[in-house]
Amino acid sequence: MAAAAAVAALRPHLSLLSAGGGATPISSLQALAFVSPPLPHYRRRCVLRSNASSSPSPPPSPEKEKEAEAEAVPTAESCVNLGLELFSKGRVRDALEQFDNALELNPNPVEAQAALYNKACCHAFREESNKAADCLRTALRDYNLKFGTILNDPDLAPFRASPEFKELQEEALRGGEDIGSGFRRDLKLISEVQAPFRGVRRFFYVALTAAAGISTFFTIPRLILAVQGGDGAPDLLETAGNAAINIGGIVVLVALYFWENKKEEQQITQISRNETLSRLPVRLSTSRIIELVQLRDITRPVILAGSKASVTRAMQRAERYRTELLKRGVLLIPVIFGASQKAQSKPRGFGSSRSVASVSSVGDDFEKRTESIAAKSRLKAEVRFKADIVSPEQWESWIRDQQESEGVTPGEDVYIILRLDGRVRRSGRGMPNWNDILQELPRLENLLSKLER
Repeated sequence: MAAAAAVAALRPHLSLLSAGGGATPISSLQALAFVSPPLPHYRRRCVLRSNASSSPSPPPSPEKEKEAEAEAVPTAESCVNLGLELFSKGRVRDALEQFDNALELNPNPVEAQAALYNKACCHAFREESNKAADCLRTALRDYNLKFGTILNDPDLAPFRASPEFKELQEEALRGGEDIGSGFRRDLKLISEVQAPFRGVRRFFYVALTAAAGISTFFTIPRLILAVQGGDGAPDLLETAGNAAINIGGIVVLVALYFWENKKEEQQITQISRNETLSRLPVRLSTSRIIELVQLRDITRPVILAGSKASVTRAMQRAERYRTELLKRGVLLIPVIFGASQKAQSKPRGFGSSRSVASVSSVGDDFEKRTESIAAKSRLKAEVRFKADIVSPEQWESWIRDQQESEGVTPGEDVYIILRLDGRVRRSGRGMPNWNDILQELPRLENLLSKLER
């Protein structure tokens, strides 16, 4: 007898920009809405064949049933599902074969995005950064993959520490036909929120430049007549002065326009760097591993990067001011250069089932807000004075990029102080002067701290 059985919907391994297990609110000014749309649901039929004997045979396990169905009628959906199942068991090579098969079976755009993305995760697990970058580049360009997914996914942590990721990120910042403009468009939206009058200023620069150009267009014939002289000729000094003012105004306005564009590019780069920083993991004193984004509105992380001796001395000096620093929400994060050893990544089973998003009601929203407040309260209780980094290679890569952008020699001792909203407050060479930091940072209950959130 044939019976219809509901099976799990096909979804790519796409991590949302949520923080840890609980729902943590992220400021719209700082977080990028990189959430890929869920894949549509599919239903498949299972045919259960009755046994001729009186004793019923045990039903096949879902895993064997999935493999048998993929072998019997291979589809892009079944190949992706089987590949996820194989990867969760550590069979990375077999999972790669299934994702390749899915790409050869005329997949729809959503299935192709899932196959390419999960294939990139497999290559990242095998430390094949070039192949992972190629898969992600294709998914970004052709199948509307959100770049924030790459920033957020822990399975791509080895890839994010590679030079290929930096190259891919720079391409995404520039935008274009080779990689798409989705990432750059999202960053520009955040940039416009942080600098709301930049567009207005540029509009006036263009309008005033056009007005000065039109005025110059009519002034030049008058200047020629003034130079030639004769009856009815305009005054030479007055006409030359008007032309000089118009031409000078055009030069100044064009320079201001290009200066605004340069500032926008610098801001977009900094936003991207801040977003990368927010996804770096740390281990709290309770051994709980979280991302920096989860500490927003709670702490002011202070990153101490340098040699072991320098960082140790700075930590010891900070202990003298521990009480006052804690009142200001300071969380020390030591990063020792050269101490990172590339540990072999473990599969995290990105084929595991995830809950399907449904239309939220008012009660659901209230419940989510309540859970968010409770999760933040628990997290605040776990935060102490120091947190340890989890992925040293990612931290060192980010600090090197920050040093290059600030004109500091890579590998030099530096400190970086973050705001409560997660942005970089200031940075400097060497180790910080804790007395100066106490004078600079207001206490958490202070009005200035509330405005900083």
